[in-house]
Amino acid sequence: MTPQEATARIATLIEEINEHAYRYHVLDDPAISDAAYDQLMRDLEDLETRFPDLASDDSPTRRVGGPILDSFKEYRHPTPMLSLQNAFSEEEFFEFDRRIRQKLDFSSAVVYMAEPKLDGVALELVYAAGTLETAATRGDGTTGENVSANARTIRSVPLKLRSPATGSIPERLAIRGEVIILKEDFEKLNRRQEEAGEKAFANPRNAAAGSLRQLDSRITAGRPLSACMYATGLDVPGIETQEKLLALLKNLGFSTNPLARKCTGADEVLAAYHDLLDRRFDLPYEVDGLVVKVDSYDLQKQLGEISRSPRWAIAYKFPAVQETTEVMDITIQVGRTGALTPVARLSPVRVGGVEVSRATLHNQDEIERKDVRMGDTVFIQRAGDVIPEVVSVVLEKRTDAAHRFVFPKNCPVCGGLVVRPEGEAAHRCTNMNCPAQLQARIRHFAQRTAMDIEGLGDKLVAQLVERELVKDVADLYHLDHPTLAGLERMADKSAGNLIEAFERSKTRELSRFVYALGIRHVGEHIAVLLVRAFGSLEKIQTASQDDLEAVAGIGPEVAASVRDFFGEKKNLEVIARMHQAGVKPRPPEPEEIETSEKPLSGKNVVLTGKLTSMPRSKAQALIKRMGGKVTSSISKKTGLVIAGDNPGSKLEKAKKLGVRVIDENEFLSLSAD
Repeated sequence: MTPQEATARIATLIEEINEHAYRYHVLDDPAISDAAYDQLMRDLEDLETRFPDLASDDSPTRRVGGPILDSFKEYRHPTPMLSLQNAFSEEEFFEFDRRIRQKLDFSSAVVYMAEPKLDGVALELVYAAGTLETAATRGDGTTGENVSANARTIRSVPLKLRSPATGSIPERLAIRGEVIILKEDFEKLNRRQEEAGEKAFANPRNAAAGSLRQLDSRITAGRPLSACMYATGLDVPGIETQEKLLALLKNLGFSTNPLARKCTGADEVLAAYHDLLDRRFDLPYEVDGLVVKVDSYDLQKQLGEISRSPRWAIAYKFPAVQETTEVMDITIQVGRTGALTPVARLSPVRVGGVEVSRATLHNQDEIERKDVRMGDTVFIQRAGDVIPEVVSVVLEKRTDAAHRFVFPKNCPVCGGLVVRPEGEAAHRCTNMNCPAQLQARIRHFAQRTAMDIEGLGDKLVAQLVERELVKDVADLYHLDHPTLAGLERMADKSAGNLIEAFERSKTRELSRFVYALGIRHVGEHIAVLLVRAFGSLEKIQTASQDDLEAVAGIGPEVAASVRDFFGEKKNLEVIARMHQAGVKPRPPEPEEIETSEKPLSGKNVVLTGKLTSMPRSKAQALIKRMGGKVTSSISKKTGLVIAGDNPGSKLEKAKKLGVRVIDENEFLSLSAD
């Protein structure tokens, strides 16, 4: 066969294989047997072996996996991958619908798309000119991990898009969805694990997440992953609704959920919810609720976002599956802030397909409210289908042997004094040198969404603290190879890998470093807000309470916590020692920094009265883009009041306090500057 003949035959085989994969994975209507499909693949592999220069990146043979990676590279999403707010009752869902209609000033019903909420792991697929370019995990919503080699092994992920029935393929697409493992495939996978003498996976979601993050893509290729897509990270020309997007995705070759349903009004959504709930355990995949989205993209844009969630969508969660079991004991877990959390040790029971042997009791008030005692029979559920919790006690099964739990006066780990600060629900260990707190702080610092120090597991952290090799997180960067190699279950190679992981972590993004510091109330999102607002760690450290509160999304409690943290001399010393060891977090890109040149930077802004040119939600979004913080009440800290029609008493109060007031036209002029 000549190269020209091979080129033509390879093109024909790829077209045939892709078409049969589309019929199998998307249409669920295979046209040939598995054996015939396998023969086409063998023919293609044979030709690509004989003519290696003709093998392309979008060839179906690339699904077998490739070389082992040292680590995943970071990938910044073209637009943030937001998380959803939850509704756990009809009342909460109807309140969501009421807010939507109020913000849109709708008297009629809103058109929604209702889609099964798959219990999997989020994935973004980026296509350039119809060819898969990058695949990335959600990560912190802004930055994920590049798992392209692994995504290519998933047979329901198109390597090259089909031509749509009408129009052309957009030059650039960012398609989002979920990677899952079907229930039947999960059972087969666990049987394989057990036969190989390996640990079974806890549930399909964990198995999917672990499979997608394998550094060896050949392992991923051997796992039965499926991908279901349902969203886009970039505007798609000509697509104005979620319904049209789902139709286009299917047309392009993506697997979509056939149970997605358009609903007019909240009552139709409620009917769809109950229909899906009735079918929940008969479905071939795990679902934990219904995702409800405003169908119109124009209306979505009008509604905007709040914090890290869109206003136009909600996850209407299913009731948690409950089981009964016995409380064998109640123990205390000490966290990184010194909080003592009571944990119920349970007689193992399977809840929603997952074995549960422990559940949080939150705090003393919760134990007393539910009257949970050691020896009780209790109802257990996975809150939001994830976190195990004790729901209630089966009082008729209580025996005389059941006895109350008494909160310790001293920390069970270090013996330090335990207090319950006034106004708080949690008891806290007052010993800042408590080993349990230190271990928790180190685990938090090293976790994947913070400094991502691979290989620094719980047992190793415990050894480092117990042997007093690490007394704060800065000590991690002063550990050497001989010291690590001398620890239990460590060898030269493991020690070398960990040293390399420490080195890689030294240049993480600044927002991840701020989050890793473990400042109370500062999660991943708040850390991003701080970095974008101030641009450097030094400016965050020296920011005043007022400076911090002026940042949209940061209130007095968070601001005070940040000030307290950086006002503590020991914390500054730890940071300085990390800098000395070469820890130099990457600053944000210039375009990510909120500059002081914005017209409303640092101002608390109050809207009063009705605006005629735009809905209030759009005005609030505009204020934030201009650097301002939207507040609801007038005070001495208010920097500006925007008065529309019929402004009411707020206008009079602003005048009394001498606060600057502008009308709607001035506001529009200001935004146009």
